[in-house]
Amino acid sequence: MKAGSNASIRRFLRPAALPTPFCPGCGHGILLGTLLRAIDESPWPLEEYLFVSGIGCAGWIPSPHIAADTLHVTHGRPLAFATGVKVVNPGLHVVVIGGDGDLASIGGNHLIHAARRNLPMLAICANNETYGMTGGQVTPTTPRGARTATTLQGNPDRPFDLVRLVEAAGAGYVARFSVWHTRPLIRAIRRGLSFPGFAFIEVLSPCPTQAGRRNQLGTPAEMLRALSRRCVSIARARQMAPEELAGKVLVGEFVGGEDAGGRPDGSAERDS
Repeated sequence: MKAGSNASIRRFLRPAALPTPFCPGCGHGILLGTLLRAIDESPWPLEEYLFVSGIGCAGWIPSPHIAADTLHVTHGRPLAFATGVKVVNPGLHVVVIGGDGDLASIGGNHLIHAARRNLPMLAICANNETYGMTGGQVTPTTPRGARTATTLQGNPDRPFDLVRLVEAAGAGYVARFSVWHTRPLIRAIRRGLSFPGFAFIEVLSPCPTQAGRRNQLGTPAEMLRALSRRCVSIARARQMAPEELAGKVLVGEFVGGEDAGGRPDGSAERDS
């Protein structure tokens, strides 16, 4: 069977996992598809993987969908559990999947220390810029000015740039894409799976139910198209003036990949 085909990745899904629990228009289903395609192209069987996730919308990406060993753990702690697993069984290919609230808020300290320790594992942050499951509260990645359940007048604080944060903490492979960029995202996940140290991929994923509704961002299709306009590749950003980068988010491989050298200073990312 040809690697990467729709038929082949179905063998990675549990029969009871469909239909998915995601809201209509949620980008997490697209992320699940890219992850499975990357695994389909990897040299290791599914039995050699372990998926660890915390509480939140992103926690449903591996569990209950993927027919593999999974740990669905307490909120903010997937990297801590994954660290213990990797120390005890170094032969497992450990993949951590969490949301921006899970990995960057309550689990933020675990994130920077996992990068510092450089244990071989892949961490994927499904960033929908809100606490989607618990009512749409503000998170550390919510854009400035965005309305949430806890910032009714708009978020007054500058969001984290997770790429810069994890890079500064010492991660050897760092990338960011959106669910619009499926092909480069598959390649990035494939590289992250095989990277010999700590790999981190931030994936921008629209949340029509919470962020979209509260900020009147339109239909799920309109949110996806807006995401494609908002994201700018590192290579393209090098040719753009600072005023053109205002409100944009840089995507690509920032550390350990083809785009890593000579990237812009990223000021547009921090203020987007």
